[in-house]
Amino acid sequence: MPRKPTTIKEIAKILHVSTSTVSRALHDHPSIGTATSAKVKQLAKELNYERNQTAVYFQQGKTYTIGVILPELSEAFFSSAISAIEDTAYKRNYTVLLAQSHDDAQTEKQLVEKMKNHRVDGLLVSVAKTTSTFEHFSSLSKFNIPVVFFDRIPPINGVHSVACSMVTGTIEAVTYLLKKGHRAIGMINGPETLYASTERREGYIKAMQKNRLKYDPSLVVGCDLTEEGTIKALEELLANKRKATAIVTFNDYVWLYAQKHARRLGISINKDLEFVSYANLPMTEYMDYAPLASVEQFPHQQGQKATEILLDLLSTGEEQHLRQQAYYKVIVESQLVESNRKC
Repeated sequence: MPRKPTTIKEIAKILHVSTSTVSRALHDHPSIGTATSAKVKQLAKELNYERNQTAVYFQQGKTYTIGVILPELSEAFFSSAISAIEDTAYKRNYTVLLAQSHDDAQTEKQLVEKMKNHRVDGLLVSVAKTTSTFEHFSSLSKFNIPVVFFDRIPPINGVHSVACSMVTGTIEAVTYLLKKGHRAIGMINGPETLYASTERREGYIKAMQKNRLKYDPSLVVGCDLTEEGTIKALEELLANKRKATAIVTFNDYVWLYAQKHARRLGISINKDLEFVSYANLPMTEYMDYAPLASVEQFPHQQGQKATEILLDLLSTGEEQHLRQQAYYKVIVESQLVESNRKC
């Protein structure tokens, strides 16, 4: 059986001193004589004593741990965000506890509860696509656990957030296709529960108005971001009386599903049907039939800024910001990036 970690009590018992004397000696307290301090440290070394960091954190009222809840850790977008989150947190001596909701609202609620029980100091969250109520986040204020949302922001007031503006990027994307001569431009949008879907639709409408064209709502079709949902949305656009000659997809994964199914139908990609997407994932440069362009959402920048905000809240105290009715709301502008690949 492995030996249990040595405790301060054991050291005190062997040396016939109090536990407080041992604790003070290990922390170089001036009230402890040099000889006693040396004996305590020598025995602690011989017994492989290690300080109980959890107990120290409990005394300080902090665990120096932040929780991160994301839809899918495997997505390249969130991998980039995680890299920034960890780098930023570690520089401030914080540990990062990662979890994924798999885009399920119930799982997300359970994870929030587990993070609370693990006594994380704060949370970074990108909400699941099926989340429609947000009490599980607002309830954390009772436990002084601040939450900063990034990328996928809940459509409610009074939250700290970092997001990429999808409106400007969508205007650029649609305008780009209009300049290429397209007039029947479809959009495979995301679930209505995501605020980003609302922004994409808003950008689409503004692009049409900017170019003095009538907005046709039948050309904007939502989906659940799965392959099956994307296929259904694509077929609806292709069956439209104004058959789309170009499509803006919610992200690069939706584009991947859409172009794959279009090719099954015998459609020539980037000839009969052209695509513009979102996320600008590196994988597109190594794949056939890449989208003409993709909207960069700067996940690394979002992750870094969201972490800085959370650590600032933990440093200064969220209560101070709430008293001033000050909520962080950082907007990162999206940017259309043309593909380097010629297909």
